[in-house]
Amino acid sequence: MVAVSGWWHHDFQNHQELESGVAGAGNAGISRGYSSTVGPFNSCTLCTAITINYLSQVHHNALLAITIMVPKMAVWAAGLLAVLNTVDAVPVVSEAQTTVFSEPTSPPIPSPYAISHHNVTSNGPYDGPPATTTGALSTTVLAASIVPQPPPPQIVAYPADGKLHGDQPMPYTPSGGIGTNGSEPVYKVASDFDYQSLALALFHEWIELDLFHWGLATFSEEEFDAYGIDAEDRHLLQHMADQEVGHASVIANMLGPSAPKQCTYNYPVSNVREFIDFNQKLTRWAEAGVYGFLPHLNSGPAAQMLLQSITVEARQQLIFRQFGGQSPMPEWHTPGIPQSWAWTLLAPYISSCPHDQTRLVWQNFPTLHILNQPNPARINGSDAWNETTAGPANSLSTKDIPDSELCVNATDPALDCRAAISQNHSIPLSYPGRQVFLQWDAPGHLVGPNNSYVTTTNVKGPKFAAWLSQLNVTYTPLLNVSLEERTAYTIQPNVSTWLGDPAVNGTMFIALTDLDLFVTPYNVTAVNPHVAALAVYQAG
Repeated sequence: MVAVSGWWHHDFQNHQELESGVAGAGNAGISRGYSSTVGPFNSCTLCTAITINYLSQVHHNALLAITIMVPKMAVWAAGLLAVLNTVDAVPVVSEAQTTVFSEPTSPPIPSPYAISHHNVTSNGPYDGPPATTTGALSTTVLAASIVPQPPPPQIVAYPADGKLHGDQPMPYTPSGGIGTNGSEPVYKVASDFDYQSLALALFHEWIELDLFHWGLATFSEEEFDAYGIDAEDRHLLQHMADQEVGHASVIANMLGPSAPKQCTYNYPVSNVREFIDFNQKLTRWAEAGVYGFLPHLNSGPAAQMLLQSITVEARQQLIFRQFGGQSPMPEWHTPGIPQSWAWTLLAPYISSCPHDQTRLVWQNFPTLHILNQPNPARINGSDAWNETTAGPANSLSTKDIPDSELCVNATDPALDCRAAISQNHSIPLSYPGRQVFLQWDAPGHLVGPNNSYVTTTNVKGPKFAAWLSQLNVTYTPLLNVSLEERTAYTIQPNVSTWLGDPAVNGTMFIALTDLDLFVTPYNVTAVNPHVAALAVYQAG
């Protein structure tokens, strides 16, 4: 091979090799306007050297290498691959550089410290002394309920016609919006409503952090494997536990020094299957509890930060359903519930908290027991009676179920419920027209941290079952009501959110009420004065 080097000459026509030893390139694809100004390639400071291998016809097909200086702005030209019209170019393949050295910031910016925590506290019912303070946090109460008002006139009056109806504050930005006037965001709570709502959310993050770790520490690898939850799945569960550290940290930072601290807990769980089911129910009501108050927060910046945590929780709920061999997301919409519903469902599973723990304002409703709660651990999940653990979660129990009736042991793929990305069962967990048998507790039970909260209700005799799922609250009458035994039954309604989307599906909620009050997702809290008892219902 002959090495040829020289000048980048502008007269590269007719495929002639010039005296300088550089091969001509009449249609090289690089602008010849640069060629006359380059000069010797040792003198060009804005150029780059490129070596091209080619077969020279003049030199009897000898393989030559030509080194040329090319302006850096012109390297993009594809013509470098063909220096001569009639010469086959031999491209030199180079590897792209995908890793570069990044100088650390000076001075270094430290990563924020996560909140102090324990992965696992302790598990068991509260057995300490009676609480010195009981009941929800309270101040002057102005009314028994909030009087309904007409909708805001500006929303009713806005013509939703796709046109712009106001001056634009900046290019490509329409008028309107909240927090869009350029004011600096402050990521802290801005009202009692904000504080109490985020404090409730933090109570949920704390129990999830503990519960996920607790399950991994309590049950063996063999026990997880038996349900199809392998090492990689357990690693995912560990990762979800670690996510809760970040969620707790961001909420605590927005609340300040008085933010609720980590507590001890009492889980209604005795095996892996019960552990998974309790998790998927807990993450559902925790998620739904945030959706219920998020658009009502005074602090938009706090809502933004919380939103970016709760969307991860939604994924966790989906994954726990997959671990339980259920369809990951059978519904089209996720419901939102009032804060008092979320606190009612959570409080019975908190044993004790530090003595200076911040107290919550939310109501604790009596527990509703669903006597024939569908059991996802069964082959025929609807064929269940008194197969739940204690508390309003109504989470499944596998106690006394024969092995032959557990779907984890089924060999038919249509009946199997081992952990999977998705399962399509041939036997539904529930269905429209199903009788749902109910029993509810009387008010006055001590629940929550240190047994320091009391269940209350204004309802003397419930008349309806309120089915809260997706975008709907649907009422069905209570039948065969016994106020003495506090029992009744109702019929699962046949109602759809949209055509093809049964409203009663997934992990949802039932409340007993004395009035079939019309509410929608944005004002569902208005039903609280009429609630007698509350439960999670496993519809699908």
